[in-house]
Parts: sequence; structure tokens; C-alpha cells
Amino acid sequence: MMKFVVLATPLLATLSVMADNGTRLHQIFTDIDTPTTLQATFKTISTNATYRSNETDRGACESTPVTLTGHDFGTGQIIVQAGFAQGEILAASYDVPAGDFPIKVDIAEVIFATSNTNVQTTTHWSVYVWDGTPDNGTLVAHYSSDNIILPHLVMPPGTSGTIISVSVDPDDPEQIYIYNNTGQNKYTVGFGIDQHNNPGSPCTSAPPTNSNAFPTTDIDGLQFPQDNWIDAISGAWCVCGEGWFTFQNFPSICTPSGDWVLRSAYTPVNCTIEPAACCIQTECYDLTPGDCAAMNGVSQNPGTACANYVCGQGDGACCIEVTGECVDFDVNTCFIVGGIHMGEGTMCASITCFPEGACCLTNGNCIGPISPSDCGAVGGSFQGNATTCSSANCPQPIGACCGNGFCLNITEDECVAVAGVWSGMNTDCDDPSICSVSCPEDINGDGEVNVDDLLLIVGGWGSNDPDLDVDGNGIVNTDDLLAIIAAWGPCE
Repeated sequence: MMKFVVLATPLLATLSVMADNGTRLHQIFTDIDTPTTLQATFKTISTNATYRSNETDRGACESTPVTLTGHDFGTGQIIVQAGFAQGEILAASYDVPAGDFPIKVDIAEVIFATSNTNVQTTTHWSVYVWDGTPDNGTLVAHYSSDNIILPHLVMPPGTSGTIISVSVDPDDPEQIYIYNNTGQNKYTVGFGIDQHNNPGSPCTSAPPTNSNAFPTTDIDGLQFPQDNWIDAISGAWCVCGEGWFTFQNFPSICTPSGDWVLRSAYTPVNCTIEPAACCIQTECYDLTPGDCAAMNGVSQNPGTACANYVCGQGDGACCIEVTGECVDFDVNTCFIVGGIHMGEGTMCASITCFPEGACCLTNGNCIGPISPSDCGAVGGSFQGNATTCSSANCPQPIGACCGNGFCLNITEDECVAVAGVWSGMNTDCDDPSICSVSCPEDINGDGEVNVDDLLLIVGGWGSNDPDLDVDGNGIVNTDDLLAIIAAWGPCE
């Protein structure tokens, strides 16, 4: 079984709406803060799935990112495509040089967003990978959320965004390979909505924006109409058509105004990594960059070899811990003065020797300034050199929020805003007892404090039975009887 990683990242947003009346197109412009992430696992359906690279992980080729969107998956404005219906698929095709095949698909990411929803939304989703284009290529991988292996997309009420990031563990024997059997020199990644939280009436009215999450496009204009795709649903009133369309061929009244906010990355399987001189302190070894890094060495420029390269002779940044200063020294001189050499060719002008900054803790608090190592020692997330807690915007922990007839996994501030009772960080609404009402006066557990509970008190009068000692003073007496009377009625 492949190991997946699905990342969910809340995004705060402000909105302006552009709705095209009379068509399915319903676009909502949304400003988002830096998103968080969610993890998953594919099951390949390729008949060639047993293919393996001869390269080791340490000597493997670098991953190549591909995208059509101008959005960087960080802070910025996006467009919520609120007309996207249940059963539809969005996709993007990426050109790959013929010489790179076969390739291994490393990751696929897409942003979904909500707009002023008044309920928690749950979206069932799928991810797809094709060799070639989706209309006439070959489906290589398809996996759907089931809330067991792959979680459904759950988003809190309000306006927020989530990056669904699906990747395959590089150490897993099951990988997703594209062999270019179609001869198109492309591969395609897609995400589909299998089930909306509230699907509405497809083609007659858009899915309600106040109770659904949707995919997004960028605000840079449609730059790649021939490589953005949609698999449109059918229906008596569906004027946009059905089946696969590029944005170039989709009716103009139905076409989004930007490229899908979707990206991927792949690694060529058969590329060759040439060894180079690798300096491990003052010793030189001819190693690939990956193997050099695994040995805690410093890889030199491509084309170098130990036969004509002497480690320790080149200058580099030398960090002096006792003074906090940096001096450009060769390796030997740096070691003599007790410094930390940052590698030949590095320069103090571009090195931060001893960074300190804000550290976000798992409970949402911030400490600092401290070093990255000290931050990691307390399980925190280092926010970068010279950052401060006043600007760090540490993510707040999520926990179960119990309200009148609902339970939501949200932050404490969000819970207070909806008049709920927060159960604490790392609590979860999946726990059936998380929102249960504490009612010690209901001795027989029938949900009401009544004469049956009173008679039990009378029957145990004078004992120290802990089930009857409501006030916990060690004896069943008048105080317990009065507590029963004061709580008379249904437990609330």
C-alpha cells in the first residue's frame, strides 16, 4: 500500500463576488493568507507499476516542478469557482521533454476554498493521473477519499482555503510512473468532487456557496487554455456540454477566467548524476551530490574530481560561535580557531551563522527569539531569522467545539465566536463522548434527574457509596438530597 500525505491549511480571506447570471459560471474573488497542508496515498493501476529505478535515493535526480498557474500557493488572491458541480473533475496537462521519460510523479497539489459558509463542509474527493491528456490518454492512477486511508476534505464555517497535497512516500515500493506510451510528451493531474457537502441542483442552480467547498483559479488571466481541463457533467439543462473540454474548447460563457490553482512535480527515472569532488572536512572523495550530503560532506562544482581538487584550500564562511562573528577562512584555518566552516565557496555576506527568531509552539503560543535547534528541541516550528512573535502569526491548535446541536473541530477563538465550549487542543469530534453532558445528579443514567434518583439517595442514606455521594463529601446525606432537588429535570 502506498503511503500518502494530505495537507490541510486554513486560509483567512476577504471576498468580492463575480457571478455570471444565466450560466453555471460563478466566480468569487478571495484573498487568502498563507495556507496549511494535508497528506494521502495513491494506488497505481498501471500495468507497468513494478518498474523500478536503478538509482538510489541519495543519487537520484532532482524533482522537476510543473504548473500552469501564476499563484504561488501562499498569500494572495484567488477565484473560488463556485459553479463547480458534484461529479466534475478539474485537471491540468504538463509538457515533459521526451528525453525525461519514464518519469515518477512525486506530488500533486490543489487549492480548495469556501466563501462565507454557515456550516462545516465535508467534501469527498478523488485524485487522478494520466499518461497524456485525459480525453485520449491512459489513466495511470486514481484514488478516492474514504475517510479511512484518505481523509475527506473537512473545512470549518466561514471563509477559508485548504491545500490538498498528495504525495507518495519516496521509500514506498509502489510509485506512480509515466512511460509516455501515448507519445504525447505530457502527463495530466486532476482532482474531482465525488460528493459535495450540499450538491444543489446541477445545471439549474449552482451548488450553494454557503455550504460547499470549491476548486480555485488564479487572477492572472487564462494563460494556458489548451492545457486546463474540465470534465463537465451531463443533464437536461446543462448548456455547457458534457465530458472532457479544454478551456479553449469550453463555451466562453462557461469558461473560468484563470488557470486552475494546481501544480505537480516529477522526477526523471533514468537520468545520470555524475560524481564530483566531495570534501569531508579536509578529505576528498568523488561522490554524487546526494551521497556527499549523506556523508555530511560539501559537494563541489560539477566537473570537479579529487584528482585535481584539494579540499581545505578554498575559502568559505567560517562562523565563530564564541563571538557570533563570521570570517571568510579556508577549512583548516577555520578548524584551528574553533569555527564552523559552512563550505568552500560560501561567503559571510550571504550566510547567517547563528539565526534567531520566533518559534511557534504546538499549543499556538510563541517564544523567542531563539535558535532553530532550541526551537526544535521544544517541538516548535522556527519562523525564520529575525522574525518576532508579534508578526509570527502562529497557527492555533484545533480541538473539538461543542455547541447547541453541533460539534466542530476548530480553534478556541473560533469556538468562542460561535458560542461553543472548546474541549482543548487535540480533542476530536470523532470521540462520541466529547460533547456528552456531565450530570452527576442523574444517578441511574436515564437522562433526567427525578424521583428515581431521589429514591436511590434515600435507599443509600448514611453510606459512603461513591455512586450516590453526589457532592463527594464522603457520606450520603441531606446535601446529596438537596443536590438532586436543585438539578431536577432533564440533564442539560
